[in-house]
Amino acid sequence: MPEYSTLNYAVDGRIARITLNRPARGNGITFDMPAELAECVEKADMNPDVHVIALAGKGKGFCAGYDLVASAEHMLADAEGHERYIAGSPMDPAVIGANHRPDHAWDPMVDLQMMQRNVRGFMSLFNCDKPSVVKVHGFCVGGGTDMALCSDLIVIEDQAKIGYPPARVWGAPTSSLWAYRLGVARAKRLLFTGDCLNGKEAVEWGLATESAPTEQLDERFEALLERIARVPVNQLVMHKRLLNHTIISQGLHAAQTMGMMFDGVARHTPEGFAFQQRAGDVGFKQAVRERDDPFGDVGASTYKG
Repeated sequence: MPEYSTLNYAVDGRIARITLNRPARGNGITFDMPAELAECVEKADMNPDVHVIALAGKGKGFCAGYDLVASAEHMLADAEGHERYIAGSPMDPAVIGANHRPDHAWDPMVDLQMMQRNVRGFMSLFNCDKPSVVKVHGFCVGGGTDMALCSDLIVIEDQAKIGYPPARVWGAPTSSLWAYRLGVARAKRLLFTGDCLNGKEAVEWGLATESAPTEQLDERFEALLERIARVPVNQLVMHKRLLNHTIISQGLHAAQTMGMMFDGVARHTPEGFAFQQRAGDVGFKQAVRERDDPFGDVGASTYKG
């Protein structure tokens, strides 16, 4: 069994379990995580004994989005020629850090290629033949929602926070599934404000399948997995393909291409560069706090470990 740097994989009877394993960083998404996720999903999909794929996260929450320390702080020369770190995009610094310098031309195809790679990893949960079920506790924000919403079902803790605060500045949801999950009006309500829902609200809005108090979350999650696992694999495959085709035929792939492009654009607007500069001066968490203060909430600033 290979060793993964960002997650764990195990098979428990008819259930394949993938667990994000970067608790000290809020299970923040790194360059490796989408590829490792896709590898594990394929492994589960090809195992004839597996009926359902379970995804969860270790630590205080499911996923705090992209890890801006590990993946997105790039070197930039200041006016005196000294190099310093600034917050950039969730990409490999050695390859494309220069693409996010305000004094250089921006190549949008570099952004698109990288985000396509990441979305392909997240969408393995959607595209695989077997049902995928995510357990959300604590928080699922920003890029964490890009991953979680690619699953088939979400079971969430009552008081967990789920949403896309980067909608306020410097981001667009790349997997572009909000309207399919919520309907257009409710998706606009969240993305026009960057507000989060708690677990109970997520169920009421149709974003999650069910919610439970903290002490009952694991029990409810396992009960759903066990019920799905009783169904023959061939039945599960047919139902999933049938329902996914409905979403795909409504234009999901085109919407995702636009979402991935706009995510890059959002980092290169005047406001995006101002946010980037501020993050370089005071740190990413402080810049996020300042972004969210006018909204009267803490946004994503407290979600990282």
